[in-house]
Amino acid sequence: MARFRISNSLGAALVSLMVLSACGGIGRGVETPAVDAFTAEEIYTRGEYELENNRRPAQAVYYFSEVERLYPYSEWAKRALIMQAYGLHKAGDYEDARGAAQRFLDTYPGDDDAAYAQYLLALSYYDQIDDVGRDQGLTFQALQALREVIERYPDTEYARSAMLKFDLAFDHLAAKEMEIGRYYLKRGHYAASINRFRVVVEDFQTTTHTPEALMRLVEAYLALGLTDEAQTAGAILGHNFQSSPFYQDAYAQLRGRGLSATAQGDSWLTNIYRQVIQGRWL
Repeated sequence: MARFRISNSLGAALVSLMVLSACGGIGRGVETPAVDAFTAEEIYTRGEYELENNRRPAQAVYYFSEVERLYPYSEWAKRALIMQAYGLHKAGDYEDARGAAQRFLDTYPGDDDAAYAQYLLALSYYDQIDDVGRDQGLTFQALQALREVIERYPDTEYARSAMLKFDLAFDHLAAKEMEIGRYYLKRGHYAASINRFRVVVEDFQTTTHTPEALMRLVEAYLALGLTDEAQTAGAILGHNFQSSPFYQDAYAQLRGRGLSATAQGDSWLTNIYRQVIQGRWL
């Protein structure tokens, strides 16, 4: 995103804006001096100053919104709109940040800052992702928005950052499945726990949670007496994650029953074994 520095020629106007008396307020104690007599560049510059030097981003957002209101068709209005989105996000006003970013994308879809606007929109979801124990609806929305950045602007710095955040959000969803699976397993609801661990193995196999999911499958299937499935889960775990402590745990459980970590029978795990390890897709 382009950033704009305060020019020396604006010094006098900037000082004037800084000493204007308040004529109202927005938000929590945010002063709103009258700026109608100033140019778009002067008001924008004051907004940048506030953003860089004031702990209350809402003050900066006010100036940027005034640029858009007073000079709606100017180049400064376009710059002010993307800075509004940034300021709102910085203030933690994620819903309004999304609205400003989306307005920029709708109005200036081909602009150089469109990639940054899309990235800000995605961040407004990503930065709201709660702890694993809560509903993960925002995580899904973050993944979708981050994918938009990656697919629409693949050659930008924002796409690279979005890829990293996408992986973290994806891992977050897998962690949620693991948490629920462990809950069911601990209470002896083995079939329900298997369903959760299966989701991790099938849909989130690139995340850090796959080794534990396979080990928990060994544990759950052994509890149900389904030894073929338990051994196959152990075989996948041993082939892909043999150095993992989860494999050592699974191996000990199997050996304690006189079993080995080898693929057995014909189940959904056997299909995964054929595909991932043997390279057979049919």
